[in-house]
Amino acid sequence: MSNQTNPEKTFRSYTTDQGQSYARHRMKYGQSLYGTIISHHTSTGGRLETALDIGCGPGTATFDIARSFDNTIGLDPSQGMVSAARSLLSSEQITNNVKFEVSTAEDISPDLVPDGSVDLITAATCAHWFDMPRFWTTAARVLRPGGSVAMWCSNASKIHHSVPNAAAINSVTSKIEEESLAPFFEPGNLLTRNLYSTIGLPWTVSPPVSDFDETRLFRKEWGIEGNDESFYEIKQILIDLDTMEKILGTASPVTRWRQAYPDLAGTEDDVVRRIRRAVEKLLHEAGVEKGKELVRGGEAGVLLMIKKQA
Repeated sequence: MSNQTNPEKTFRSYTTDQGQSYARHRMKYGQSLYGTIISHHTSTGGRLETALDIGCGPGTATFDIARSFDNTIGLDPSQGMVSAARSLLSSEQITNNVKFEVSTAEDISPDLVPDGSVDLITAATCAHWFDMPRFWTTAARVLRPGGSVAMWCSNASKIHHSVPNAAAINSVTSKIEEESLAPFFEPGNLLTRNLYSTIGLPWTVSPPVSDFDETRLFRKEWGIEGNDESFYEIKQILIDLDTMEKILGTASPVTRWRQAYPDLAGTEDDVVRRIRRAVEKLLHEAGVEKGKELVRGGEAGVLLMIKKQA
């Protein structure tokens, strides 16, 4: 069972401009996800006073969670991400009390978040970068008795089967990924590929953190075995290839590849441009007209919710 991954460095180095670009191009999560989180949290005794969004980035999930809570705190180790989130506060038109601060998931100062003050901790597509034994110890400290932790991620690495020539597209893009991006994958990336099935939980980390109730573990999957609810804000979204490029550019392995090959980044030899050309070619072979190339990503996602003992 995975207990600890290498500390995430790519997003921590983001500038404010990079954080704002990430906010524009990262897909937003859907109300099916948020509704499930709030429903499960409240139905198991959770209160709606204070939420803590850890690894908040530019506020991708923070602003949606804040609409259900009296007070919401977003924490991220990247000053650039926090600055981007603060810059978006006015445009989000949220009246609830929301603030963003710089902090890791494992070393949260009591000055920022007092012990026993949090009702819900959220971690949107970031828990795979945490030092899980230390995170669970910190979570137990800041949560109220009966509080909840919600962590989720998606695996959108495949093109949806409804796209023309989808099997061939997935085959060739996987080949490019294996040849070019595999060296830039870190253990955390692999945890999202298996939808957190091996992520460290309070009772599996070493040493175990006994404050949480294993019998009340909640897991829900989207895009698996007939669940047709959308994990994202827009269901069955079709995107053009320019948008596909921008979304792929938010992936941490792509960022690391571009850092390793700065002379190729943004050129026709950029790894994302190579993926685009391969997708275009296979769509055209399937009869899609030039200028009408649209794709849909896979929508597999997972939510885990863990309760602190009351």
